[in-house]
Amino acid sequence: MRRRTLVLATRNEGKIRELKALLADLPLKILTARDFPEVDSPEEVGKTFFDNAFIKARHWALATKHLALADDSGLEVDALDGAPGVQSARYAGPQASDEENLRRLLEELRDVPLEERTARFRCVIILYHPAGRWLKAEGVWEGLIAYEPRGHQGFGYDPIFLPMEFDFRKTAAELSPEVKNRLSHRGRALVALRELLPDFLDGL
Repeated sequence: MRRRTLVLATRNEGKIRELKALLADLPLKILTARDFPEVDSPEEVGKTFFDNAFIKARHWALATKHLALADDSGLEVDALDGAPGVQSARYAGPQASDEENLRRLLEELRDVPLEERTARFRCVIILYHPAGRWLKAEGVWEGLIAYEPRGHQGFGYDPIFLPMEFDFRKTAAELSPEVKNRLSHRGRALVALRELLPDFLDGL
C-alpha cells in the first residue's frame, strides 16, 4: 500500500488524538481539519450518525482534494429512548461544554437505578475519496451510566460511561488510552474499516 495523505475531518483534539493512535501503523500522512484553517466545517444537519459522518467526510475530501475520514458518534441511553444520540455534543445547547452535557444527562437520570441505566456509544466512520468513492464502518460499545463522573482520561461522556468489559467498575475515563482505543466504539469501527481499506485503496 503506497503512502497516501489522509485528512481527519475534525478539529476536536480528543478525537484527533484517538484517531492518530489507531491509524499510526498505516502508510498514511495524516493531516487534520486544523491544517486547513481556510476551510469551514459543514453544518451537521443529519438525522443519523451516518448522515453526519457522510456530510463531513465528503465536505473535507472535496475541499482539500485528499482522502478524508470522518466519524460521527454519540451516546445512546435506553432510559431516555436513545437520547442524546446524534445530539450528544450539543445536548445541553449548541455551544455546550462536556461538563454541561454531562450535568444535563445525569440530572435526567437522577431517579433511574443503575440496572436501568443501560447505554452504548455508537460510532459510524466514513472514508471518502474526492472521486466519489467511499467506505462505511460502524462500532458499538455497551455499558451503563454511572451516578457521577470519575477519571481524567478521554473526553465527552467518558467520565460517566461504565464499560461492560470491567464489570461496570471503571469508567471509560479511568482506562489508559491503549485500553480504551482497543475496546471503544471508535476503535471497533476503525478495525472494521481497516479490513476493507487495502482493497479500497488498490481500486483508486
